[in-house]
Amino acid sequence: MSTAAVLDTSFVRTALGDALLHSSGPQTTFTRAVIDSRRAGPGDLFVALPGERTDGHDFAADAVARGASGVLLTHEVTGIGDNTACFLVPDALTALQTLATAWRDALPHLDVVGVTGNVGKSTTKLIAAALLAPRYRVQVNEANYNNEIGVPLCLLELRPETERAVIEMGMYTTGEIALLCRWTHPRIGIVLNVGPVHLERAGSLDVIARAKRELPESLPADGHAVLNADDAVVRAMASHTRARVWLCGTAEDADVRGTDLDRHAANGFAFTLRYQTHARRVHVPLPGAHLLSNVLAAAAAALADDVPFEAVCDAIEQLEVPTRLAIHTLPGGVTLLDDTYNASPLATIAALDLLAETPGRRIALLGDMLELGDLAPSEHARVGRYAAGIVDALYTVGELGRLLSDAARADGLANTTHCTTKDAAIDALRATLRPGDVLLVKASRGLALETVVQALRADAAGTGAAGGTDR
Repeated sequence: MSTAAVLDTSFVRTALGDALLHSSGPQTTFTRAVIDSRRAGPGDLFVALPGERTDGHDFAADAVARGASGVLLTHEVTGIGDNTACFLVPDALTALQTLATAWRDALPHLDVVGVTGNVGKSTTKLIAAALLAPRYRVQVNEANYNNEIGVPLCLLELRPETERAVIEMGMYTTGEIALLCRWTHPRIGIVLNVGPVHLERAGSLDVIARAKRELPESLPADGHAVLNADDAVVRAMASHTRARVWLCGTAEDADVRGTDLDRHAANGFAFTLRYQTHARRVHVPLPGAHLLSNVLAAAAAALADDVPFEAVCDAIEQLEVPTRLAIHTLPGGVTLLDDTYNASPLATIAALDLLAETPGRRIALLGDMLELGDLAPSEHARVGRYAAGIVDALYTVGELGRLLSDAARADGLANTTHCTTKDAAIDALRATLRPGDVLLVKASRGLALETVVQALRADAAGTGAAGGTDR
């Protein structure tokens, strides 16, 4: 029987080529790596990464003071006692990635499920973990730890007893997901969608598609590629993988299919899950039927990994997955859909679909969707036209937000208002909201529309707080 791997001083020293500078104390076992000294504690290996504004070396002593068991540095610093494991390397980021890869390779019984797409990665990751849990010991990467720093940190949190790791994979351009796959060795890959996100960095939709395709291309012959059958670009990736292809979606030829959809707005949705000869009606206790594609992708991954059909269905009905959408009820029965975390065309259309499912007078405050490059005008116009078919009143903010209201008005929505500031938007909403209304607030992170939500909730709480600020 093989001995379980241990992430200790000896393992790190071997992985990094005898990089140990000093450790006069006992053999140290690490439970994870951290790059923020404020999160450091016993069992942590603090990695001093250089940054644009700060240098992790300036915080190494603070990490040790908070209990960190070891530090990984590119040069010596003061405040590190001889009883703290100290590893000296030429490049901290490369060392972090090398160590993470070595640790993943030391876990031969671990299978990785990679998840990528322009919208819905984090939610799908959590749903997939929940559907795999009836059969396996599962871990997921934290928050949006989905890049060249976050994925190695995730790998170093994996325990030897973990059987499945569900890892979100992000990208800005080609080559990045392929690199993440070389570190993680996924056996199952989920591709959700391809859409206009981060175009200012990626350059084009074709680049995004090629970058996302790197996940199925990296899968082994005995692996499983879970592809969204309802996205033509993703479906076409079936010819770019050695793995078995699992189409999921509402298309008639999908291997894992959802039919007979019933929308219950914030109370979730119901559909019939179909796989081979199996069919079962399930209720999903998550807000918004736009999550159907996420649930189907996660279900396909679980079924591909031999989780029984009935166990998958049971797990779907018991889902408790946090989403970035927050739903607040204001006095008088106004429903506030707070989706201010970020925005892209795909995500905004999904949020508008949820608004359409919700009974009441439908009002939306929408703002700029950033990083769309040359497609910004056409994509804002497209979303504006889509909103025109759903909302009773549209308010917009931001330079690009004006394009939303212009397109909606041109498409026949008379009740449109462009607000030049967030304070103006707050005042306009205060004047228009009445009992029974439902309000969606959504824009890119850069607009910080959570200040609008905070102001409206402060009104509801009777605090008399002032409106938002315009920065």
